[in-house]
Amino acid sequence: MDKNQSSFQLIWGAALTAAGVGVFIFLPQRMEQIRQLRQAQPYAFDMLFLWFCFGLLGVLLIGGGLRKIYSQFKRPSDSTNRDQDRN
Repeated sequence: MDKNQSSFQLIWGAALTAAGVGVFIFLPQRMEQIRQLRQAQPYAFDMLFLWFCFGLLGVLLIGGGLRKIYSQFKRPSDSTNRDQDRN
C-alpha cells in the first residue's frame, strides 16, 4: 500500500474505534430517552433487546477499528510473506 492509502486506513480505524466508544458513552442517555418516549419498564424485553443490539454494535465497531489499526502497525514482512503464500 502506498503512504496515502495506509494513512487513510489508519484514520478509518481510529474513526471506527471512536464511534464504538461513543456508542458506549451515550448508550445510557439514549436508552433513558427511549424508555421515556415509549413509557416502557426499564427491564422490559424490548429495552433489553435494544441494549444488546447497541452493545453489539459498539463491540463490532471497536473490534473492527482496532483490527484496522493493528494491521497498520504489524511488521511489513508479515504481510508480504502472506501475499506470496496466497499466489
